[in-house]
Amino acid sequence: MVAATGSVLIPLIVGCALFMQQLDSTIIATALPAMAQSMGQEPTRLNLAITSYLLSLAVFIPVSGWVADRYGARSVFAAAIGVFTASSLLCGAAHSLGFLIGARLLQGMGGAMMVPVGRLVMLKTVPKGELMRAMSFLTAPAVFGSILGAPVGGFIVTFFSWRWIFFINLPAGALGIVLVLTMIPNVRESAVPPLDWRGFLLSGVGLASLVFGFETIGRDSMPNWAVAATLLGGAACWALYVLHARVCAHPILDLRLLRQQAFAAATFGGGLCRLGFGAIPFLLAMLLQIGFGLTPLAAGLLSFAGAAGALLNKAAIHPIVRWFGFRRVLIGCAVFNGLFLCSYSLFRPTTPHLLILVMLLIGGFFRSLLFTSLNTLGYADIAPPQMGRATSLASTAQQVSLSLGVGFAALLLHISLAWRGGTSLATQDVSPAFLVVGLLSLSSIPWFLRLDRSAGAEVSGGRRPR
Repeated sequence: MVAATGSVLIPLIVGCALFMQQLDSTIIATALPAMAQSMGQEPTRLNLAITSYLLSLAVFIPVSGWVADRYGARSVFAAAIGVFTASSLLCGAAHSLGFLIGARLLQGMGGAMMVPVGRLVMLKTVPKGELMRAMSFLTAPAVFGSILGAPVGGFIVTFFSWRWIFFINLPAGALGIVLVLTMIPNVRESAVPPLDWRGFLLSGVGLASLVFGFETIGRDSMPNWAVAATLLGGAACWALYVLHARVCAHPILDLRLLRQQAFAAATFGGGLCRLGFGAIPFLLAMLLQIGFGLTPLAAGLLSFAGAAGALLNKAAIHPIVRWFGFRRVLIGCAVFNGLFLCSYSLFRPTTPHLLILVMLLIGGFFRSLLFTSLNTLGYADIAPPQMGRATSLASTAQQVSLSLGVGFAALLLHISLAWRGGTSLATQDVSPAFLVVGLLSLSSIPWFLRLDRSAGAEVSGGRRPR
């Protein structure tokens, strides 16, 4: 009974924090024009409010596992919610772009600790046999946050002040801190090595450079040579980090974890799938609003179908994986996910909206099954003392993949536009991009084919084949 309660209550508490973070990440895009007008800035400059958050997230995610092991996962998780909530208050009170950027940097620091440490809390308190079920409860609030971001942001900006998109985090954050401190045990490691400062510097600078470079690709906000230099600088830092990690006894991101088959498949195969996942919102917005000429509201309602499909299968995920096993589920979902992404390239202005909605709904169903399975399998063979390092490495890889997905999609549109000599985006520019990211997602299948048939049987509850 206790295990069953923990496998529901703890993931829901952690999931509510992820809901707050996901809502904040999606809601701000809707409010940027109003924020720019309030501060007397060009709307394009307000994109720095998003970029600064992502950069801070990138710098501090790698150190999250060490901090949680050193000071206790519950304490760090509660503190992270507190930092995120307090910085939300500062963001809402900002009257200048500089002040807002500073507050968003602080908010990113809180988010960098909140998301991976929250996942670590769950991994260390929920039995492995309940992990699949717990992951379903964990991801549901985050999906709700991504669904509600655009409509809630539009409602607040229309009827209230943009400042309330940040102020609504205050009661949620206060409640989250109380629940974490009263309902979650403070798990920690007894022996924690010293912090790898050199690795922290190399990984932080490298990841921030890569994220910033990916975010600026194809947006004409920086000269092409500057974008290329930023990406090359980030890649160089990561190359140096790989060399450093080979000789460091306790690297901040332990690449030796990638020797474990399940973790490597979830990281590399999952990374290829997340490239497509990161590109979907951007490409759909371009296709539906610019290519088809739909209003933001109409495009948002159609895009909602993908998130709705992700929610439909939460109750079915565990039985499906238990019956078929991780290997078959991941191979099947990767195939369907890639094919559905490719099929979006066939959408035209004359395509019935009902058909688009159904296609997005089914695609969202398989993507949710895919990523919940990946997030669970990745930790199936990780020993408890290694969980902190595993969450740091997995969260870092996910952040890079998602950012690369957006940047890669923007680059594809830029190349298509230049190829045909156009001056504005059209449907024929977006359709090939869906085809490319779909094929890229299909390239993840070899990683899943390498898995043993019994991979993850302990966490799925399935039978081990003889």
